[in-house]
Amino acid sequence: MSDDEWALVRDLLPVPGWLAGRGGRPEGYCHRQMIDAIRYLVDNGIKWRAMPSDFPPWPRVYAFFARWRDAGLVTELHDRLRGAVREAEGRDQEPSAAIVDSQSVKADATVALTTRGFDAGKKINGRKRHLLTDTLGFLLAVLVTPASTTDREAARILLSAAKGRFERLSRVWADGGYTGHLVDWSATQLGIGVDVVRRGDDVSGFQVLPRRWVVERTFAWCLRSRRLVRDYERCTDTSEVVVLWSMTMLMSRRLAVRQRQRLAPAEAA
Repeated sequence: MSDDEWALVRDLLPVPGWLAGRGGRPEGYCHRQMIDAIRYLVDNGIKWRAMPSDFPPWPRVYAFFARWRDAGLVTELHDRLRGAVREAEGRDQEPSAAIVDSQSVKADATVALTTRGFDAGKKINGRKRHLLTDTLGFLLAVLVTPASTTDREAARILLSAAKGRFERLSRVWADGGYTGHLVDWSATQLGIGVDVVRRGDDVSGFQVLPRRWVVERTFAWCLRSRRLVRDYERCTDTSEVVVLWSMTMLMSRRLAVRQRQRLAPAEAA
């Protein structure tokens, strides 16, 4: 992270238990070192054991990664960054509309058979990432399942979890894979209207569709992190956390750029 990024991220970090008076042992490495090491791994797609010597030892970095994953601290940091970015864009922190879609990716040999499947439509043996984003493309919820899981089955879990966190959420856009019982179930059980944006039957090749292009761009953002080009994680919850780490990098950089743009006219004057 640059100094500008760290100045923004530092204020949004969860407070360690020992520092907040809840007990525990003080950490041996500062959070900036640990977060930089995790970001390096996610961005470059290296193995844990290939961590450069500039960072703390890889077992310590992985222990930090696992502790933040299990305690939900990554989600907490991600949500705070998303709220800050939405405020910078002139939006309310809590969204009222979202877009849902899925992406099938090949799984590495380290992925167990119990957590992988075959997507007959995409002809991919691996896992499927289900993303729910706001209208700006920032992540609201993520779910990783075997690639054989249908979009409608995963959307039930994803939308139920999102409605519990975002009470204002009332409208979701989706593609043709979400048609059927999901539309009626979401309206009656969750109070969320699902609008299916269909692709024209007479259109051949690529077509930019209203609303749906936003989540497609989010998938492209994620694939800029080499760790996400293929699923290497043994557990699905680890795969979900890697997606969150990738999005935190995007949002912290965007906030730092916006801050520099605001300060530039003042410095020039």
